[in-house]
Amino acid sequence: MTEIHGVVMDMDGVVWRGDELLPGAIALFDKLKARGLPFAAATNNSAKSPTDYVQKLAHMGIDGIREDQILTSGRVTISYLTRTYPQGTPVYVVGGDGLRHMVVRAGFDLSDAARVVVVGIDFDLTYNKLKRAVQLIRGGADFIGTNGDKTFPMADGLVPGAGSIIAAIQTGAGQAPLMMGKPNRPMFDAALELLGTSAANTLMIGDRMDTDIDGANAAGLQTALVLTGVTTRAELEVSPTQPDHVFDGLPQLLDALL
Repeated sequence: MTEIHGVVMDMDGVVWRGDELLPGAIALFDKLKARGLPFAAATNNSAKSPTDYVQKLAHMGIDGIREDQILTSGRVTISYLTRTYPQGTPVYVVGGDGLRHMVVRAGFDLSDAARVVVVGIDFDLTYNKLKRAVQLIRGGADFIGTNGDKTFPMADGLVPGAGSIIAAIQTGAGQAPLMMGKPNRPMFDAALELLGTSAANTLMIGDRMDTDIDGANAAGLQTALVLTGVTTRAELEVSPTQPDHVFDGLPQLLDALL
């Protein structure tokens, strides 16, 4: 690997799968902190807030992680909202409580009669939520998607992700959203700004080609795929794009990186 000055890592499928901590995760954080390498844990999952992730990491035995080191697609979305709309703008959210609370803390009003529709992963999705989002967008509301992940890795397998929900609303509304999360550039730009590193000397560790690796490749980061999440080796072999490095899991990556 070329000299690494900073690390961006996905969490679902890299650090954990569902509520199961993956091998090498604690060692990775320990080594990064010991070497003083800045890092950001970047996830497309918008259901939880950075506070939620700090607490989940601590519960799994990974202590000392700060909220500002957690970069969610929800956080990137909130940053876009605050730059684009005045406080008090009504926003309709299809997403988890973490995303809804972030919208409120940023000074926006949750409303069923909104100017902006924000859509992320929603584990309590209903037809009425889809219906209202479509109606608002067809009525002129802006449409923002936190991320386009079609699937979401859980301990018992892959389940529909935010991208599946967004696709349903996009089909009904006849309009594509402005996307924030990986593989789109806003997430990687935010990560590099947070770390203060150049793209060429920053490593992205991810488990899926279509978001983590393809997006990081396009943004100029070095890339490492771990085969503990979504992308399988068979899928990798037929992928038109390739990561710089491939590892069975974090222990093998640690041997190469550290």
